[in-house]
Amino acid sequence: MKISYLIFIGFLVILIMFSATTYINFKQAERVNENSEFFARSTTIVRHTNRFQRNILNMVSGLRGYLFTGENYFIQAYDSAAQENIDILAELDTIVPDTSVQKRALRQIRQLNDEWVNNYAIPLIEAKKMSLTSDSSKHAFDELYRERLLSGVEMRLNRRLQQMFKDFSNYEYNLRDLRKSELTESIILTKRISIYLTSVSIICGLAIAIFLAYRISNRIMKMVKMADNIAAGDYNVHTTAEGNDEIGSLARSLNHMASVLSENISLLKRKNEELGQFAHIVSHDLKAPLRGIDNVVNWIEEDHLDELSPKVKEYFQLIKGRLVRGENLIQGILTYARIGREQPVIELVDLNELMGEILENVAATSTVAIDVQKDLPVFETEKIPLQQIFSNLIGNAIKYNDKRNGKIKIYARKSPSYYTFFVEDNGPGIDKAYHDKIFMIFQTLQERDSFESTGVGLAIVKKILDDRRQSIKLTSTVGKGSVFSFTWPK
Repeated sequence: MKISYLIFIGFLVILIMFSATTYINFKQAERVNENSEFFARSTTIVRHTNRFQRNILNMVSGLRGYLFTGENYFIQAYDSAAQENIDILAELDTIVPDTSVQKRALRQIRQLNDEWVNNYAIPLIEAKKMSLTSDSSKHAFDELYRERLLSGVEMRLNRRLQQMFKDFSNYEYNLRDLRKSELTESIILTKRISIYLTSVSIICGLAIAIFLAYRISNRIMKMVKMADNIAAGDYNVHTTAEGNDEIGSLARSLNHMASVLSENISLLKRKNEELGQFAHIVSHDLKAPLRGIDNVVNWIEEDHLDELSPKVKEYFQLIKGRLVRGENLIQGILTYARIGREQPVIELVDLNELMGEILENVAATSTVAIDVQKDLPVFETEKIPLQQIFSNLIGNAIKYNDKRNGKIKIYARKSPSYYTFFVEDNGPGIDKAYHDKIFMIFQTLQERDSFESTGVGLAIVKKILDDRRQSIKLTSTVGKGSVFSFTWPK
């Protein structure tokens, strides 16, 4: 299976689990909100039942006080409590759900309340009011009072009404406790489910991450190791191509690339060896006829020197110069071809001593003064390539200097990981248009007849530095001189 599919499936599983957790928590939040609304409604119901029962007592005491004393103060208390009970019953009727058991109990309470008010309270109040107008009315009130109150029916009705409201209130309290218990259990269950799903999601996520890390990272590290081996020169290395996923395809591509590289590098090495042998053979075969020509010229000069005219002698000197240039050119080609083929030899190099050796071998003229920095670095490096670079740069600075008081300055600057060396002269300078051309092999800015130049020296310098991934830079002003600077690793 492709890694992209595995990652997608893994994240999909985690997403589903977290979605389930979110959905359960959302549903639990709805239940909590619903329960909160229930408790708010239940609190109102309990508060109204308590007020209703208190008003019943106030109505009974107000009714009896008015019947005994006839004072309007008691009847006002009765009317106030009665009106409030009407409002309470009306509000309870809207609050209590139609499907609730309480709804039926509320209807019975309303019927009992209406029966007590209409059959007992109102007739007694009206009779009491009339009893104050005549003796017959007073006698009628006394009869009604004994019939309605002293018989005990009114008291039993009143007690039944209060008991029903008490039962109504107790039922509400029990319902509150039940809902509270259910809510608590639901919250606990939701917490457990959420913790379980979250834990499972985390475990699955870790398992998927570990699996992918093992499946991807381990195989990628094998390919990184393979790439490092290729970079180190081992082109026969291969890695195991497991599976048909993207990394498996990459591993197979790397194996194919390594095989192609191995073939090409082997071919390149063989061609380089053939080229080196060719350069050596050609240089040897070309030097032989040049030496032969030089010998013939010397023999002629030795045997017929007095017979030669001045013009012929001049021609012979020109021939010798061309022979020297040809031999130098062949040697330069051979040196250029050998760069990068020798095994590097690291040794402790004192540049102050090395510079003395170079200056002894370079053909310095009396008109050129060379100023060398006194404290050049001492460090472990390749001596021969560095010597070749300085020899070519200093030799060119001497050879092409056109000033009567020629000056060459050699100095160095230190950086954290490399040195920068400078060869500065006050010669003719080099136009910017030729700054790249002079580093190409066989390229020279002077006429070949005026200087025995091969055009190989700066090409050798450039190739040595390129082979070591270093750089060379030219800063020059025509007529004022040039500064060649190059970097060399510590």
